[in-house]
Amino acid sequence: MIRTTTAIVSLALMTACYAPPPDTTYRSSDPDTFTEADAIGLTIMSNMMIAAGAPGLLFLPILIAADIHASNQAMEQANVRATIGQTYAYAYNRDLGAVGASGNTGQLFRDMKSATAHFRQVLRGHRVFQPEDFVLTAVRTADTQGYTLYALVHRPQRPITVRTANGTVRTLTDRDQEFYRTYRTDAQGRALDVVIDWAGVHRSSISTQKGQAVLLTLAANSVLINRRSDEYWGIEQRWTGGQYQAVVSERQREIDRRRAAR
Repeated sequence: MIRTTTAIVSLALMTACYAPPPDTTYRSSDPDTFTEADAIGLTIMSNMMIAAGAPGLLFLPILIAADIHASNQAMEQANVRATIGQTYAYAYNRDLGAVGASGNTGQLFRDMKSATAHFRQVLRGHRVFQPEDFVLTAVRTADTQGYTLYALVHRPQRPITVRTANGTVRTLTDRDQEFYRTYRTDAQGRALDVVIDWAGVHRSSISTQKGQAVLLTLAANSVLINRRSDEYWGIEQRWTGGQYQAVVSERQREIDRRRAAR
């Protein structure tokens, strides 16, 4: 407890003089995008947020931009239930301490089917009951504009019979790519998915193994603390209606609000 409190106080004092540059939180961690000062500031800010409590997907863009080893260390110091180091062990069978700053070990997932398989490995590592009931999904209507809406859902039903985006009724198994979309109801109008957490981010953020590992870690924390995000359905409607940039900006403001409240 003393260790965690010391970390919070120290990080809060360092962060007090740091203001993140505008319009950088949702970019990738490309060195051409961030200066060294930006990277240090984002690392300090992310560590303070981690130390203050279990982080969810809200903080995904910040932790992707931060140093992966510093973020993992802060998670360990704060006794966060799922850490980035554990994700590397459970999903990739690798020791994070032996991984470079890029986080790359050549084990990228290419679609949400693969992402969900990796995620369930993380949940098994944390001894979550019935990890196969959790699905990582993506809404790709803004992909050509560079943004994807990700959600983590609890879905015990398999297979599912749903009405797809084009109105067709289909029975889907976990072998179908459309299985990895959110479905509020099944084809008969009965409640289906319970959304645990979500994030709308730039696609480049999840194009690296580091970004993917952060996604898996934060999603695991949301499962472990029983988070629920019923507001997601309104968010998805706005996203598919073309308001993806507004959604991303609102999440940025929520991050700033929480940071200011610490």
